[in-house]
Amino acid sequence: MLTGCGRSNEGALQVDFIDTPEGLFANGIRLTPGAQHLRAATDAGLVAFNAQGDVVPALADRWIVTDDGRSFIFRLREGKWPDGAELTAESARAALRRSINALDGTSLGLDLAPVSQVRAMAGRVVEIRLSSPVPALLQILAQPELALSHGQSGDGSGEMRLVRNGDLATLTMKPPAERGIPEEREWQSFVRQIELRPEDPKAAIDRFDRGDVDVVLGGQVGALPLVDTGPLSRGTVRLEPAIGLFGMLVQRERGLLATDQGREAFAMAIDRPALIAPFNIGGWVPTTRISAPGLPNDPGLVAERWGERTIEENRAIAAARVAAWRKANGGEEARLTISLARDPGLDALFYQLTQQLGSVGIILDRAPPGRQADLNLIDRVARYAEQRWFLNQFNCTLRHGLCEAEADALVRDAVKQPDRIERDKLLAEAEVRLMQANIYIPFGSPLRFSLVRSNVEGFVANQWAFHPLPTLAQIPR
Repeated sequence: MLTGCGRSNEGALQVDFIDTPEGLFANGIRLTPGAQHLRAATDAGLVAFNAQGDVVPALADRWIVTDDGRSFIFRLREGKWPDGAELTAESARAALRRSINALDGTSLGLDLAPVSQVRAMAGRVVEIRLSSPVPALLQILAQPELALSHGQSGDGSGEMRLVRNGDLATLTMKPPAERGIPEEREWQSFVRQIELRPEDPKAAIDRFDRGDVDVVLGGQVGALPLVDTGPLSRGTVRLEPAIGLFGMLVQRERGLLATDQGREAFAMAIDRPALIAPFNIGGWVPTTRISAPGLPNDPGLVAERWGERTIEENRAIAAARVAAWRKANGGEEARLTISLARDPGLDALFYQLTQQLGSVGIILDRAPPGRQADLNLIDRVARYAEQRWFLNQFNCTLRHGLCEAEADALVRDAVKQPDRIERDKLLAEAEVRLMQANIYIPFGSPLRFSLVRSNVEGFVANQWAFHPLPTLAQIPR
């Protein structure tokens, strides 16, 4: 009952993000979810996400897309950069080019590969030309890493100013004119500061239970056992309908994992619904695919694996392969390691994996994060709801683990393909090739949650698990 009691709208909104100080206050282009939220509050791109996860205007107040989908034309809002310089098409073009170039060598850089030209047109108009259509370009441009900056001003181009005092970030809304909206009398009455802190999962949840904070963001599978997900918690624990990657990436071809067949035996042994059953949550989507099932505009060319067999039949096949591998290797144990942090939820996940894999003769050991292991846990929310995002996460240029060059080539060919039907076929071939290589062993959708008091407005659970801080700072009228 105490956790449901609301704080008043007076004073700063107290928000804890489950993150480290180093993660929350990170600079550059490799940002934790906490740093992404902070960057999005203090810096702005051409567009941004609202509370529902939809794309809305930011530095650009409107845009059009040509019929062929290969040109996006943005009209910038009236205003200035934080350093006082005019927000012009040329300055925005230069800033966007810098942001795009900085992402070279990252998965977002791969997502932006079809951008062939950024042009400054008359007045405040910027055009992005593409070598082939990118339906999700607006979602990509809304990413915090695509924020635009100009000059050496200490302020960013976003809606809020940041003052850091140790591990405390105090965020204050800028005046309307600086946010590109009409002036309004007494506007300060309708916004409040946000005091944002990084915390470990247990400390953040304890502070919420004591009533010290209004919102906890960034909850992942490791922290789930620390919160009550039963019916009495409804309205406080917000489970996100997130899409993305949650599974194991093979790091090295060794032992049983040296062949496609051995890696497939590992994948077949996993009962995905049973893996998550101890967490007592509904709505989780298991999958054996690389891409999330049910994506918008999914042509249905890729099916779930082994759908014609029961888990018992799959495990019988897996056990036979493990036994054959052991016989061929002088009775050696099929022993593998996974890099996994120590958290209650990850402890439960590891226990389930050891029991399930043990049933087919595979022994799974645990290695601490940072130590070389055979497998790494991949737990990542998608940036946009298209097959290409999922495939780009395994590109060989990223050097995250085992990869499949043939799949990368198919994705590159798809990006160059102007015809949507042919593009879909090539992407489907790439996904099937990755699945057959068994370099990634999927579980299902990533698990994300937040804790939110009943009187907090502006929070909406969404598929990106992203919650704009300026929206949370708004006081309902």
